Amino acid sequence: MPEAMKADLRVDVAGLRMKNPVIAASGTFGFGREYADYFDLSLLGGVSVKGLTLEPRRGNRPPRIAETPGGILNSVGLQNPGVHKFIEREIPFLRQYDVAILANASGSTLEDYVSMVEILSDADIDCIELNLSCPNVKQGGMTFGSSCPGITSVVSECRKKCRKPLMVKLTPNVTDITEIAKAAEAAGADSLSLINTLLGMAIDIETRRPILGNTMGGLSGPAVKPIAVRMVWQVANAVSIPVVGMGGISSGSDAVEFMLAGAAAVMIGTAGFVDPLVWPKSVGEIAGYMEKKGFADVQALSGAIRLW
Repeated sequence: MPEAMKADLRVDVAGLRMKNPVIAASGTFGFGREYADYFDLSLLGGVSVKGLTLEPRRGNRPPRIAETPGGILNSVGLQNPGVHKFIEREIPFLRQYDVAILANASGSTLEDYVSMVEILSDADIDCIELNLSCPNVKQGGMTFGSSCPGITSVVSECRKKCRKPLMVKLTPNVTDITEIAKAAEAAGADSLSLINTLLGMAIDIETRRPILGNTMGGLSGPAVKPIAVRMVWQVANAVSIPVVGMGGISSGSDAVEFMLAGAAAVMIGTAGFVDPLVWPKSVGEIAGYMEKKGFADVQALSGAIRLW
């Protein structure tokens, strides 16, 4: 790459246009207010806000966070102010910054998801990220995203009402992630994001009680990264729509690994609890890698893995 040439970090993820491929992952960044004290949010490509529901939620009983080797377990339970308060209070705050807004939508019924998509399609956001790792209360608690029929029903109905780029967030707690991904694509997803957390559990041997108040929780952090990279690579080779990779990313080098596996962009979450500057640092590290390796366009990184 000529010395004067700068790395082009711009990406277009099926209509979601960002100046760089680094997104703050949902659930770890809140609505950006706390992290805005550490760095200019305009340095990010996007922010996927805390998971939203139709009505406010207080979340699960505590304890809700537990440290594990190489990561954390969480069972926060989608504590949030509700979609209408988000639109009223949080969108104006985020619009102060040059950053794409992804609204992470959750629900307990198919009707919840459709209503969320209708409401958010009229809001000043850039993308809707469907979180399909929520229990379906009408189907005995099985998560929507754990079966092809479940994911097909939600995505296809939401697609009819959605007027924003529709990203579907996939759970890794399935037998074959590629079949789930293909079902989401066939039902109308514009893009996919993965992986969500892995289901885990920890026990206090002194009290003999689960450490989390909800017994089980989602495992995130560096420990899950090899699984996440594998699933991103599998899905990127199984579908024709863009994939956004996440799961244990702690640096720009980790982000590049996901992009080489096929991700068009990445989300960083848990690492921000250790280093609140991990997001802007990762943007610079990706650019540095590109300049070192001669990549003028970040999109050329996607899928550039060299297999044996």
